[in-house]
Amino acid sequence: MRPLAELINTTDPGWPMVQQWIATAKNKVEVLPPIDDRTREAALLAVQVTTRSPMGALVYESGGLLVDDGWLRILGSGSPKLPRSLPSWNEGRSEAFWLIADDVLGGFFALDGGGLGLTPGKVAYFAPDSLEWENLNVGYSDFLNWCFNGDLEDFYKGSRWPGWKEELEKAAGDQAYSIIPPLWAQGPEIARRSRKAIVITEIYELSVGKN
Repeated sequence: MRPLAELINTTDPGWPMVQQWIATAKNKVEVLPPIDDRTREAALLAVQVTTRSPMGALVYESGGLLVDDGWLRILGSGSPKLPRSLPSWNEGRSEAFWLIADDVLGGFFALDGGGLGLTPGKVAYFAPDSLEWENLNVGYSDFLNWCFNGDLEDFYKGSRWPGWKEELEKAAGDQAYSIIPPLWAQGPEIARRSRKAIVITEIYELSVGKN
């Protein structure tokens, strides 16, 4: 395991580049501050990625990112508004892939390390309406740029409801919506389905954990 001194890049850090991406983003991005130095250092040590990379920089310099009023959550070192770090969320939960982000629908984004049977090094999306991993064919940096500038309305077409932004204000960063009937089942439009914010761990175990 590489020590902290080898992981923190002071000559060519990646955070200024990520900050520039955020500053010019089309979608709303909220940068959550790290809890404290000890927490972010522990997270970086666990991830073992240098801060020269966008992933390492995001983990070390932020508690995570909330995109599009919190519809998307990109994991960092953890924050009160997003009480899950990148390494802690993956511990005992992923095998040969790296969970990097998720959404309020119970959709999960992962960097394939070979365990998903898709394309190693590319991001995949576990879609709650199909319960299958879908290859997005982008790396981590391009995934961030897609979150910042992509057409999220089109990507989530049919999966949003009137007043969703106001409803999200009551949902925590460690929650996702349990939707009844579930999105993979036939039923009315999502606005007419029952929605309840529950701990995202339960959503993961019920959907991804059984696949």
